[in-house]
Amino acid sequence: MWDRLLDFLLGRVIREGTLILHMPDKSIGRYGNGVDPQVTVHLHDPALPGRLVRAPDMALGEAYMDQSLTIEGDDLRGLLGILMQNAGDGRADWWRFPVFMAQGALRLIRQFNPASRARRNVAHHYDLSGALYDLFLDEDKQYSCAYFIHPDDSLDQAQAQKKAHIAAKLRLSPGMRVLDIGCGWGGMAITLARDYGARVLGVTLSEEQHRVATERAEQAGLSDRIEFRLADYRTVTGQFDRIVSVGMFEHVGVPHYREYFRQIKDLLTPDGIALVHTIGRMTPPGSTSPWILKYIFPGGYIPALSEVMIPVQKTGLWTTDVEVWRLHYAQTLRHWHDRFMARIETARELYDDRFCRMWRYYLIASEMTFRYGWQCVFQVQLARDQAAVPLTRDYIYNGPEIAQTVKAAE
Repeated sequence: MWDRLLDFLLGRVIREGTLILHMPDKSIGRYGNGVDPQVTVHLHDPALPGRLVRAPDMALGEAYMDQSLTIEGDDLRGLLGILMQNAGDGRADWWRFPVFMAQGALRLIRQFNPASRARRNVAHHYDLSGALYDLFLDEDKQYSCAYFIHPDDSLDQAQAQKKAHIAAKLRLSPGMRVLDIGCGWGGMAITLARDYGARVLGVTLSEEQHRVATERAEQAGLSDRIEFRLADYRTVTGQFDRIVSVGMFEHVGVPHYREYFRQIKDLLTPDGIALVHTIGRMTPPGSTSPWILKYIFPGGYIPALSEVMIPVQKTGLWTTDVEVWRLHYAQTLRHWHDRFMARIETARELYDDRFCRMWRYYLIASEMTFRYGWQCVFQVQLARDQAAVPLTRDYIYNGPEIAQTVKAAE
């Protein structure tokens, strides 16, 4: 029964490209319009068709990890590309509607994120071996969307351009006090202190990131200008001229958005500027893939812009700029995947083959979501005073930060 139902559902969803599916009972299904791209998939577990019908996101990811689903040529990018391209127009929504409803019912519970739970969630992902991240990140260990001014920019160049773009929006002057919420391995803080003369406090809940960031600041001779603190953003006190948060807002949790923006307002000086850089969705509010929640980012959530702006409005902050980055993260993830695969044997020495397949699935599925789904990146600039930034956006693109970075690339 499940084989026939899966065959029926795929026939309704797959219109573009070609998917050839070998079922566990040896029957073969062909779906799509018969043109390239063409992907051939084998299901080896008789129970898998039922799981794919009932919970497609979870079942597909786990089947790839466990190899109860294999792809000829291991063309995972091709398979996920066909599936997401065809599902991107909403054709598959009715199939997944019961799953969406169940996820929606649990949405706020899963995103309730007090400090103790936030620390556990962060440790799940960011306290993995630092050697793993060294395999695929740029030299500065930027684990967020890069900014590709030119399509052929290298990953290192695009990440440098991202930091310069953010610095331009912050309008920094030497001696300014900056708070970096979710400082990662310290790259942003080091850049702002070294290149712009800022005094930076970086906070993180990851013990591994805190250790590495502190060591990097010491090695750079910047310990007198940078402090990295193992702390929740809600415990920070004081006043800051600038606040920056890159790739951390996805872990805040919707029930805490108002608390997050209230804290930003309370910590900003009267003429201060904040910049929040986050993955976003171009659809109404939704829920996180159960596979991502279980294996990659427990407690994570990609917000709609409407979910971000309502709590901002309630805090009384001015929204002085909103920028939407499209496809930059798809390109970033492609770089990460290719670098990871080039060092896959080293990854297997750190973890087992199942982990490596999980990580590859995570990188490619994320890339395809940005290419064919409704995900992007939001950069939201905030201030307590509407006159804190110039009235036009020329200062962002004509300032020395971007100009110097582009010149270095050329």
